[in-house]
Order: sequence, then structure tokens, then C-alpha cells
Amino acid sequence: MENKNKFPVARVIVEYRGAYKVKNKNGEYLARVTGKKMFSAQGREDYPAVGDWVTITELDKEHAVIHDILPRKTIIKRKSINKSEVQIIATNIDVAFIVESIGRDYNLNRFERYFAIARDGGVKPVIVLNKIDLISKEELDIKKAELKNRFNDTDIILASNVIEGGIDELRAYILSDKTYCFLGSSGVGKSSLINKLLGEDIIKTEDISASTARGKHVTTNREMYFLPARSAGGENGGIVIDNPGMRQVGMTDTNAGIDNLFDEIAVLAENCKYIDCTHTHEPGCKVLVALKSGEIDEGKYSNYISLKKETEHYKMSELEKRESDRKFGKFIKVAKKQTKKY
Repeated sequence: MENKNKFPVARVIVEYRGAYKVKNKNGEYLARVTGKKMFSAQGREDYPAVGDWVTITELDKEHAVIHDILPRKTIIKRKSINKSEVQIIATNIDVAFIVESIGRDYNLNRFERYFAIARDGGVKPVIVLNKIDLISKEELDIKKAELKNRFNDTDIILASNVIEGGIDELRAYILSDKTYCFLGSSGVGKSSLINKLLGEDIIKTEDISASTARGKHVTTNREMYFLPARSAGGENGGIVIDNPGMRQVGMTDTNAGIDNLFDEIAVLAENCKYIDCTHTHEPGCKVLVALKSGEIDEGKYSNYISLKKETEHYKMSELEKRESDRKFGKFIKVAKKQTKKY
């Protein structure tokens, strides 16, 4: 990481409300951003997030201030619930483990939502289907076939904390010089999987409800964990990030991620009769022709249209926000001029 200002560099490992825990070779520090950084920030993306490399000044053995954020290699973000604002989930991530559990949580469309925000930020998604001990082998084979049919280019890991299935496969997937994050709804078992990888119950979890077969949501902060060395030589065991459960995965301006995810639909769309084709009713739409012939899966098509509409809505909201900010800026300039006159 290039550091032109020559301040010490650290990595953000925990995000609190208004504060961060950062770590470098000298230790861990509770840190806050400088007033200058807060004043110049235009939005949430200008503040640190878990995974960021930042420049700091160490105030003492326990405290530091954050001056700046070094350029991000990758970023995963979503639209905040009921807001047009962006929420950064994690940065400088190599792989996102998208965790769903057997039961109410299992949903192919939700997988695609996570894939869209991951791929838009340059992050490779991997499916982790958890709690496989809850169904029979025959039912599991059906689920696995569904996933492979819908996501034939995505790695799939079948896991269970009860029978410890898939833990070795997960551990083998994690390389020493890479960073991984776990994403998914509350109660799907993300924290329990990480505890298995850590080899001890560091992250607090609660028992699964007998009536819903779901764990209770416990994780409240995004936090980075360092896996134990794999060998006697002390090779780093890799870095993982635990995230609070997400009730919704709101789309930001993720057109690139959506087109990458639904590449076969995007290729067909390039040959539509109209440039601004919505692929819902227009004559000469190649996407609709492929849908009618069965070339495109109906469920995948429906989710594509839904995600595209959500992205366009976000973009319109952002344009309206920028126009409002521009008008407010003009008002401030006029007010300042009038103030000088008097």
C-alpha cells in the first residue's frame, strides 16, 4: 500500500459507532477520524470501513487518529434500508462467502442479490449452503442440483456446524494472504462457521430455536478475525470478516454487477430493437423471445428485471439528491455574498 504522507499504516478490523479499532505491527488501537477528514467527507464512502488500510497517528499505546483512507482494491456496499444512502459492508475483500441455511432462508433470488453487489465491487462470490444436517441426502441432492443449474459458474460449499460438514473444505479455500467475508441473513450460522475455523468460540452465538430452526442474531459489529497458523512454520491462516445479518440487500448503482451476473441476458439485450429496451413488453426484444422459447429461466429473468428496476430507482434518487445539494450550494453562495454587502 502506497503511503505518500509517510504516516504509519494500519488496517481497520472493527467498526463501532463513531469509532474504529485498527491494527498494525505495533498493536491495536481505538481510533477516530480527524476533524479535517470529517469536514471534507461528502458521504459514507468517505469514512473508514472494516478492511480499509488507513494512515494513522498513534497517540499512545491504546489510541490513535485516522488521517486518510488508502485506495480500495475492492468494495462491497448496499443501499441502506429505507434510505438512498450507501452502506459499506467491507473493503479490500478477495472472496465473499454467501451463506444461506436450509429452511426458510433458502432462496435462489437472494443469492443473486448478494452476487450482484459482490461482483460489482470486484469480489468473487462463493455459495455456502449451511445446516445441511436438517434434511435428507435426497433433499440435499435436489437443492445442490438447483444451485448448480442456476449458478453453474459459482463454487458451492455444503456445510453444517452440527456434523462439522464442509469445515475442512472452507478452511482449505482460505489462503494465507487473502481476506474473506461472510454475508447472509440473521441466524444462518455465519458466526458459528467462523468459530469452527478459529478453533474456539470467540464470537458469541445463541442456540437455534426449535420452532424456526434458526439461530438468534447476535453479531452487532463488523469485525475482522485472524485464523490460526496452519503449520508449525507459522504460515498465516488467512483473514475473515463477520457481518451482522442482513434483512434486505438493497441495490445501489450496480448495473455492472448485474450484467456480469446475468451475462447471457446482457448479451441478448445488446441485440434488442431499441437501445432503451426494458425487456418487459417491447416488440423486437431478444430477451423476451429467449424467455418465451425457454432459453432463459423464468425465475432468473424475473429477478434480473427486479434488480434492474431497483438499481434505476436508486440512480434516480441519487440524481434528485445531487440536484438538491446543487441548489443548496447555490443558495449558500448567494447568502454569503449578501452577508458581505451588509
